[in-house]
Amino acid sequence: MSTGDGWDHDDGGGRRPGDDAGRGIVVAFGQTMKTLRLRAGLEREEFGRRLGYSASTIAAFEQGRRIPLSRTIDKADEVLGADGVLSVWKKEVERAQYPGFFQGMAALEREAVELVSYSMPVLNGLLQTEEYIRGLLAMRRPPLDQEATEQRVVARLARQEIFVRQPAPFLSFVLDESLLRRPYGGKAVLRRQLEHLLLIGWKRNVELQVMPLDREDNAGVNGPFTVVTRKDGKKFVYAEARGIGSLQTDPEQGVLAAALYGIIRSQALSPRESSEFIERLLGSL
Repeated sequence: MSTGDGWDHDDGGGRRPGDDAGRGIVVAFGQTMKTLRLRAGLEREEFGRRLGYSASTIAAFEQGRRIPLSRTIDKADEVLGADGVLSVWKKEVERAQYPGFFQGMAALEREAVELVSYSMPVLNGLLQTEEYIRGLLAMRRPPLDQEATEQRVVARLARQEIFVRQPAPFLSFVLDESLLRRPYGGKAVLRRQLEHLLLIGWKRNVELQVMPLDREDNAGVNGPFTVVTRKDGKKFVYAEARGIGSLQTDPEQGVLAAALYGIIRSQALSPRESSEFIERLLGSL
């Protein structure tokens, strides 16, 4: 099943490359880090201590088995006195955590001045709590091993930095009522997920709306999609089916999808009505 963000092929310590091309980048970065560490005369234990990681995690970075966070790369650059040699890798290393088909979308999320999304049958990955993510991943068939699960959880949560980014982008989500009732991971997980949605909905740059099941008209019947607008005004459309995503760059498609989203918003409950709806759902759990 889809997990809401194209990362179905999807740790504080780091992440795994998304595909073979990404792995090549990560291996080259790791070799560079190791060379600089040895030049600085640091053992893995000491280097890890300064970065806040174990020696085994440093080894995983250097061997291309884990991807360090951007802030870790900057800290490593500072500790090793690399004068920016490691920091220049950040964008490419960041992209490497995603499969090829999602890398473009992940980059657009970081550049977005506006992002609007219609969600069903699961929440958009940007809205998911850690427990909800784990509940979705636990349903994967064939099952994921523990290592893969941890890698995907952290990769998805890292995208949620969009909610604290400055300047703040405008974010709008229409959620099908059905996904607010599905207890993925259990009722306790659903309860905390609904509470999380209420908190997000209170942000001044975020609007959450619910599409009730009793609506006779729903322009989103053909499935979920996301429209991202860049600073230059260009719109991109991302859609997903069976865990495989498609990013449309045709300007006409962007305009049409944005217009469709406007219709969906008009058919859904207002943000205030939607908050009250979610509060009622919480009260019934």
